Amino acid sequence: MAHGTGVARLDGDIVDTPFVIANGQRIATRLPLTIEEFLLTQKLLPRSVVVEHNGEAVAPSEFAARQLASGDRLEIVKIVAGG
Repeated sequence: MAHGTGVARLDGDIVDTPFVIANGQRIATRLPLTIEEFLLTQKLLPRSVVVEHNGEAVAPSEFAARQLASGDRLEIVKIVAGG
């Protein structure tokens, strides 16, 4: 089975369900999908978070262009203002 694809069902068939692992949680998603689109589907404003994609920090200006693949890992931290 390829990295990040397929889930074995009880009847033995393989079902290709794309997913992203965000903060350790597996989330089924549709592809193609950018980081910005993923954030919006999770009800997160792209300018209010810091994102690491497969271990690499991503600038907010890259969110709209950076494509996700099934099995990719995101670490998402909300920015909180205060003092």
